[in-house]
Amino acid sequence: MIDDTAPHASLLARHREVMPTWMSPFYDQPIEIVSGSGVRVTDGEGRTYLDFFAGILTNMLGYDVPEVRDAIQRQLGTGVVHTSTLYLIRQQVELAEKIAGLSGIPDAKVFFTASGTEANEAALLIATQHRRSNQVIALRNSYHGRTFATTGITGNRGWSASSLSPLNVIYAQSGYRFRSSFGVLDDTAYIDACVRDLRELMATATAGDVACMIAEPIQGVGGFAVPPDGLFAAYQQVLAETGILFVSDEVQTGWGRTGEHFWGIGAHGVTPDVMTFAKGLGNGASIGGVVARREVMDCLGANSISTFGGNPLSAAAANATLDYVLDNDLQRHCATVGKLLMDGLQTACADLPMVAEVRGRGLMIGLELVGPDGYAPDPAAAAAVLEAARERGLLIGKGGLHGNCLRLAPPMTLSEADAREGLDALGDALRAQA
Repeated sequence: MIDDTAPHASLLARHREVMPTWMSPFYDQPIEIVSGSGVRVTDGEGRTYLDFFAGILTNMLGYDVPEVRDAIQRQLGTGVVHTSTLYLIRQQVELAEKIAGLSGIPDAKVFFTASGTEANEAALLIATQHRRSNQVIALRNSYHGRTFATTGITGNRGWSASSLSPLNVIYAQSGYRFRSSFGVLDDTAYIDACVRDLRELMATATAGDVACMIAEPIQGVGGFAVPPDGLFAAYQQVLAETGILFVSDEVQTGWGRTGEHFWGIGAHGVTPDVMTFAKGLGNGASIGGVVARREVMDCLGANSISTFGGNPLSAAAANATLDYVLDNDLQRHCATVGKLLMDGLQTACADLPMVAEVRGRGLMIGLELVGPDGYAPDPAAAAAVLEAARERGLLIGKGGLHGNCLRLAPPMTLSEADAREGLDALGDALRAQA
């Protein structure tokens, strides 16, 4: 018997009957979010929360943003929600023009998809076809999606559901230095060691004709692990020796969220051959895509379309979202508010041995929680802090290679006052578990 007087419990029981067991929501007592305004959401039982995870970085501007809402309503008013790419879509072309210009990639073209997973799948397709090779270099602790090929290049056992793959993949060192065998080295020595390791991998584990390296500038699901600036520039120098393409997965790091640069790869002074994007671009509307050099994008010799990618409704939302980001200089805002959060967390966690590391850039901040030895991952502590934060009215994320990292990625419109409120709530939640 389902108790209809307890909406969350009732919905959870129905969820478990028809949804797969591997699609597990947060919290011991999961919540339904039914409304939102600004940077706050309200659940199905009337509780309001400050949102520091933004639908996994997807509600980039927050909730009920007039500019985005009005753009969607105008498109709905035309009666056309969908046409597919078999027809011209004005909103899609305008959006592609903006992204091509912002990408920094010379002579760029854009292909739209419905998600970040699909964007990475498309990037792998064009890279392997362009190079006529199925060999791919990915990074340890990486995450690129849930489809067959993207699961195959995911360097995180917790998200790699199958050993089967259409690709031949090797894994280079990443920016996750805390558990790297090179982690004790300073930045320069770390980069040098990673490059030597890459060369050894290429000499011993490939046939030489590698298609591409794909990398997240900051590893998202991996716990917001940040590499030293210049790592990917050093990698790209090695790749360029044999024409290997570099693909920057900007699904979580794009649109100025890191504060210092519009694209995460900007911290490395690198112009990639291909970039993928998604998440916040539609501020909740489903959209992703690939931007690449013309000769790479145009390499496919067969027809293709995207049924839902860049559809009129999603493209309208994305145009309004991107315009808002640029018009309000949210990149600069992320740098300012991100520094406030980072400084506050480093102070709050200085006397908490359970927090081994506070890391991140802009409004992408991760906390690595460990056991008494200062190193062993403590996923139970992360789960407990996640619950304790919710009890205090704050929604945060969780991830990392071992599920022991807290992830903070609020809407890019977060005010300084709301940032301080979130800091207080999270600090209390951490101290309650210390």
